[in-house]
Amino acid sequence: MDALFREDSYARSCIATVTAVDERGIRLDRTVFYPTGGGQPGDIGLLRFDGLEVRIKDTVKGDGGPDDVIHVPEDGQELPAPGIAVEAEIDWQRRHRHMRMHTALHLLCAVVPGSVTGGQIGADKSRLDFNVPAESLDKDAIATAVNLLIAADTPVGTRWITDEEMAATPELVRTMSVKPPSGHGRVRLLDVEGVDLQPCGGTHVARTGEIGGIEVTKIENKGKQNRRIVIALKD
Repeated sequence: MDALFREDSYARSCIATVTAVDERGIRLDRTVFYPTGGGQPGDIGLLRFDGLEVRIKDTVKGDGGPDDVIHVPEDGQELPAPGIAVEAEIDWQRRHRHMRMHTALHLLCAVVPGSVTGGQIGADKSRLDFNVPAESLDKDAIATAVNLLIAADTPVGTRWITDEEMAATPELVRTMSVKPPSGHGRVRLLDVEGVDLQPCGGTHVARTGEIGGIEVTKIENKGKQNRRIVIALKD
């Protein structure tokens, strides 16, 4: 399967061919739909064929490796058969908010020292959990620092390294809860130029300025040296 979202986060639709349909959902030979992973929700949207529309309520990973993507339809719909050509279109407004949020979390990760113990991306609010003492965190100072990085309008890009290069540079991994996807020959890095570089398979904006500004809504104590920072987009 050709994972178009991995090379172009801005691709909103594509023409694809159905390769399989089963109780889990619909597989295509190529897709713009991002599957749930790394704290980022799977895309929703539509598959169009023969004048019909199939509403996709979620996108998940299958068991056949990182490029095995399953489009989960809402119940009670007529589904396309294998071999049928479809137009796959994501809910762009929702995806773009996820892109802005995901990149903002990388900036948050650059501002707050300490390992990341968990995280979740949402269209309305997102969070990262850090292994840091509570007294080291100031809500207003964190928001100011992140917004300065956003205002700098820094380029955001991706590049690939081999599994061997990843194993030789373990300091690139900031997240304790999610291991980078290795064993497939290469690992994708998210590079916020001069700010943050770490393994990430998610979708992102092209420049930090596109995030548009964030606020830190709260900082929660989630256990010994485990602090949750929740952010929201300003618009």
